[in-house]
Amino acid sequence: MELTVLGCNSALPTSQRNPSAQILNVSGRTFLIDCGEGTQFQIRRAHINFMRIEYIFISHTHGDHTFGLIGLLSTMSLMNRTSPLTIFCDPRLEEMLKPQINFFIDNLSFELHFSPLRFDKPEIILNIKGVVVHSIPLKHRVPTCGFVFKEQTKEPNIKKQAIYKYGLTIADIVSIKGGKKYFDIDGSEVPRSELVTEPPAPLSYAYISDTAFMPEIVAHIHGASLLYHEATFAEDNALLAQKTLHSTAIQAATIARLANVGKLLLGHFSSRYKDTDVIEAEAQTVFADSTAVFDGFKILF
Repeated sequence: MELTVLGCNSALPTSQRNPSAQILNVSGRTFLIDCGEGTQFQIRRAHINFMRIEYIFISHTHGDHTFGLIGLLSTMSLMNRTSPLTIFCDPRLEEMLKPQINFFIDNLSFELHFSPLRFDKPEIILNIKGVVVHSIPLKHRVPTCGFVFKEQTKEPNIKKQAIYKYGLTIADIVSIKGGKKYFDIDGSEVPRSELVTEPPAPLSYAYISDTAFMPEIVAHIHGASLLYHEATFAEDNALLAQKTLHSTAIQAATIARLANVGKLLLGHFSSRYKDTDVIEAEAQTVFADSTAVFDGFKILF
């Protein structure tokens, strides 16, 4: 998996940070997560081919997560995109976007599908070759979902020497890959380690923005390879975070620690923080592997 952060500011763009948007690449598939103002410009700066985006995931209807959509769709049509595009979002966003599309875009060049999110319970929203995507309801001022992207478990590889040693047939190979035991000609069970090379553990990425502190999500993101969790405020504004249903850096780090994730990325910063070092430092007191991201931040994991 490879993640590129296109924007990590909350509410509005600044001279240093753009509103929320990320590109996630999973096994060659390109996903856009949120689409704040200026997203297509940031995509170009990152040298990403946005025509390869297959799915867009919109966490909620606030403008700092959606204002870039109509421009991106217009550009895709102007460039004669033909492949279908699906947007996972609050159904109300479809109602708002369709009049804009009809007004601003003549004859959209591609099929555009909207897939409504549910905000009452977690669910699988996408299951395609290589990846499964779950939505997780969050706690914010409007209906909001987080997303978890999980690699599908890969099959083990049969060891060539085992094929020759035991004369494995295609049927044997299929059976062994499927987890069945194998017995040699004498009826003795052959250790699985002698037959296969097990695949690496599937990677997963959890995107949690925007939300108040919500320990209930821990079960749904437990063990994630990488977690992005909003950290709009440092502890100096903990009361404001509570009032606006956002999280502090320490709260984000607490979620990371409880969920035993591999690494924590912090983002969605309030414009009052010109320097995000304080947010990163506070998070690291709770979860050592915490990093405050920036526009253009990229990580391969």
